[in-house]
Amino acid sequence: MRVLVTGYLGYVGPAVVAAFQNAGHHVIGFDNGYFEDCVDPLEPQPVPDGDIRRDVRDVGPGDVTDVDAIVHLAGLSNDPLGELAPALTPDINHAATLRLAALAKAAGCPRFVFASSCSLYGAAADCASPLEETAPLRPVSAYAQSKAACERDLGALADDRFSPVFLRFATAFGASPRMRFDLVLNNLVAWARTTGEIRVLSDGTPWRPLVHIKDMAQAMLRAATAPRDIVHARPFNIGRDDNNLTVADLARLVQNQVPGTHIAITGENGSDPRSYRVDFRRAHRELPDFRPEWTVEMGCEEVDRWIRARELTADDFQSHRFIRLKHLQFLQEQGRVGADLRLCAAPALAGAPR
Repeated sequence: MRVLVTGYLGYVGPAVVAAFQNAGHHVIGFDNGYFEDCVDPLEPQPVPDGDIRRDVRDVGPGDVTDVDAIVHLAGLSNDPLGELAPALTPDINHAATLRLAALAKAAGCPRFVFASSCSLYGAAADCASPLEETAPLRPVSAYAQSKAACERDLGALADDRFSPVFLRFATAFGASPRMRFDLVLNNLVAWARTTGEIRVLSDGTPWRPLVHIKDMAQAMLRAATAPRDIVHARPFNIGRDDNNLTVADLARLVQNQVPGTHIAITGENGSDPRSYRVDFRRAHRELPDFRPEWTVEMGCEEVDRWIRARELTADDFQSHRFIRLKHLQFLQEQGRVGADLRLCAAPALAGAPR
C-alpha cells in the first residue's frame, strides 16, 4: 500500500513512518519543514520512501496521485500554536484539511485517517464517567474547534468510494527523534529530572487521558488497513483506560520515577477548563489487532532515560528545540516564517550567485 503521511517531520511522525514501513508499506512524507532542524542527533528519524516539501495549504492534485491511504497529521498541533494566529488556525487546520481530502477523493484514494483529538471534549460537564465517542463536543480552544469542524466536514465527504476515519487521540507522551516538552507528562518528567521540582501550573485537578506515540502510530496503521465497514466515517478514542489520570496523579507518578523530587502545585494558570476522562473500548474492540501497550509509568521511565542520556538541563528542555510555540516564534524572529505562518525563501548571502 502507498501511504501519504502529512506532518511527518513532527513529534509523532517518526513513529508513524516506522510503523507503516515495518508493516511493509511504501510511505511518502509530506511536510513544510517547520521543525526539520528539531531532530535528535542520537536517534535519527526513519526516512520515508518519498518526500514532498510543501505547506499543507498548497497541496495539489499531483501530491495525492496513486495513493491508497492518507494519514493526516499536519497542522497547528496544540492550543498555544492555535492561539498564536487564531485567524489562521481555521485556514491551516480546517480548510487545508478539507482541500486535501477533496483532492484525495477525486484522485480515487479510498482511506483518509484524520488525527483528531480528545481535546474536542473540552470542558466535560461531568468527569464521573469516561466519555464515549457519542458524548457532546465542547471544544474550548481554536485548536480543538478546528478538529471538531474537520470531523463534521470530512464526514460530509464520505461515500461508497471515500472513507474518512477520525482518531481522537489522548494527550501524547513518549520519546521521539523529534522530541517535545510542551506535553504534560514529558514536561513534568523534564522538570523533575533537571530541577528536582515537579511544577504543576494548574491546580492539579483536571483530568487528562494520555497515549504513547507508538500506540498512536499503531492505531493509524490499523485504521488505514481495517475493513471499510469498521471505520467508515467513524470516530475512535485512542488511548488506554488506565491512562486516565488527573494532573496531580501524573505528578505523583513522575515523583516515583525521580525520587527525592518535590511537587509544586503553583495554580498560576488557575483551574484549567479542559477536564475529561475518556472511554477507549470502541477502538480496543473494533480496530483489528489494536492493543495499546504503553502505560504512563512506562512513559515516565522512557522519557527520564532519554533526558539523562542527553544530559539535558532546565534551559535545554525549555528551549525552542523542544517547545513548538517557541520554535515558530524563533523562526519568525529569524525571518524564516512570515506573519502568515508560511516559510520564507532563504535570504541570499552577500556575494553569492543568484
